[in-house]
Amino acid sequence: MSEKEVKERLTRWMRNPILSPSGNRWENMQTFNPGVVLLDERVHVLYRAIGEDWVSRVGYASSRDGFNIDERLPYPVYEHRWSSPFASSNITEEYFSGGGAFGVEDPRLVKMKGEDRVYMTYTFYDGRSIGIMLTAINANDLSEKRWNWKVPILLSPPDQPHKNWVLFPEKIEGKYAILHSLSPEIGIAYLDSLDEPGPIQSYYRPVPRDTWDRFVRGAAAPPIRTDPGWLLLYHATGDDGYYRVGAMIMDIDDPTKMLYRSRAPLLGPKEHYEFSGFKPGVTYVTGAVVKDSKLLVYYGAADTHVCVAYTNLDELLDYLTK
Repeated sequence: MSEKEVKERLTRWMRNPILSPSGNRWENMQTFNPGVVLLDERVHVLYRAIGEDWVSRVGYASSRDGFNIDERLPYPVYEHRWSSPFASSNITEEYFSGGGAFGVEDPRLVKMKGEDRVYMTYTFYDGRSIGIMLTAINANDLSEKRWNWKVPILLSPPDQPHKNWVLFPEKIEGKYAILHSLSPEIGIAYLDSLDEPGPIQSYYRPVPRDTWDRFVRGAAAPPIRTDPGWLLLYHATGDDGYYRVGAMIMDIDDPTKMLYRSRAPLLGPKEHYEFSGFKPGVTYVTGAVVKDSKLLVYYGAADTHVCVAYTNLDELLDYLTK
């Protein structure tokens, strides 16, 4: 089946992109890959931004309906001000990570059930090494735009490159759960505390398969609890190298067990704003919320814009579980 014959299950909002680079020097090159969280019926969008100094920072915008941005701050709300946690390089050659030469990449947000904290995992790149960091902020502080972030800690081993780690939004069997790999198998670490978890050992190796998601790259947005199981959106690429979005449902009690998986991509690059930018052919999801029975999915387009797509949640679950 060709890509044109595949019915996408996510509908793009007609006014995409919802965020694009502005005239501010810290975000005038790229605005993309947003983490999102729903607090008091407002969608808070913390997006990756790159300006003319090529440093990745986090900007803030929000929306009452999840589509129209009605607030956007002119300054970054999070940037890495601490020394690098890496002792030496863990990558084989110098490169710009998603366009950036240093900083905070691809934030993912989770409001933890039973807590007043919003946790943010992100990829940190110091120009030589790359890994997963964790910070947190009080939910009320976030809503009131008081940026009192916790000092970040390194989750991944300092001598290994890692991306695309996500927190589950509630504890499983009384422990915090972090999904750190999808290939060659689902890898989850269970922790008693997120204050000083220590390095989490992870192993990632993309195993090619003869399906649309030939190379599974990693988790997209944090998992969402549903009746059939944990709904996880994930990144995958085919032979063309384009980033598309898939979905799977994992067992509620043991998320290492995949119960269902999408037979075709839910979303893939085809619109002009998904090809016109720093990296053409990319639809890169990093956040999703359920609002008014709809699954709202937020993604970076061509590593340059923030966009949103949506679907009825029950209809998507019905499609996945058939």
